[in-house]
Amino acid sequence: MVHNRHPLDSSVRLTPLSELVDHYDGLLCDIWGVIHNGGAAFNDAVDALCRTRAGGRFVILITNAPRLSKDIYPQLARFGVPREAFDTIITSGDVTAHLVANQPDLPLFHFGPARDQSILEGLANPIVGISDAKLCLLTGPLDDTIETVDIYHSLLKEMRDNAVEMICANPDLVVRSGKRMVICAGSIAQYYRQLGGTVIFAGKPEPAIYRESLKRAATLMGRDALKGGLLAIGDGLPTDIKGAADNGFDAYFVAGGIHAKEFGPLNVADNAVKAVSNIKNRFIGLNLVGVCDQLVWN
Repeated sequence: MVHNRHPLDSSVRLTPLSELVDHYDGLLCDIWGVIHNGGAAFNDAVDALCRTRAGGRFVILITNAPRLSKDIYPQLARFGVPREAFDTIITSGDVTAHLVANQPDLPLFHFGPARDQSILEGLANPIVGISDAKLCLLTGPLDDTIETVDIYHSLLKEMRDNAVEMICANPDLVVRSGKRMVICAGSIAQYYRQLGGTVIFAGKPEPAIYRESLKRAATLMGRDALKGGLLAIGDGLPTDIKGAADNGFDAYFVAGGIHAKEFGPLNVADNAVKAVSNIKNRFIGLNLVGVCDQLVWN
């Protein structure tokens, strides 16, 4: 497919997915904030993805969820996202499991809630407490109600003093859950790095998850996948949009997610112009082909 989309110019307006999708072989679509809010699906977004697939394009869901992709399929079904809306799922948890598997002899401490423990399945590492760890697999806060990461200062300082390497399975800083913002693993990992700890980030915006996306796309098409044939959709500037910019994909920004307060509703013309200018200045070289408040078909 010849890729012939042009970046947004000064005549900024909201762009429905139907005006973009014919220029691509498929989509790399974020999940939380784009197709659900942590409790229920966005029906218009689901409709847009179903229409994309009905038109012969594929949809790869690419998420910073710190769990194995097999756990996301039933979660989406519970939220009301039908299987017809996507072809396959890639999680940062999948990437993390591969990174940890490369160091099978290191004693491992899992820093995160019990619901994320499936990421430990199949790993050969001995699972230990914090004082005996040489490797930390970070999936999120131990308590979803925390509002600041400094509650973990003493624990993270102990890890730093013991030269524990951290692998962060979810680079997201925050996520919108219903009407409130929830701290994610990325905030903890950044704090650990500020304390002097060593951190490896899996998932967006790092290259590994995009390399896997290209492999999946090639499998779906039966031929090599070109970056220009894939459109990255997301609501997170430091993850989805930076990932697109750093890894050479066109981007479609959904402003109604975690940056809703920052930009306001984009159906207000001045807000859309300011948002696009902000994004282009923040990510030099990014090909931003569309913006919207919520993912919709028309």
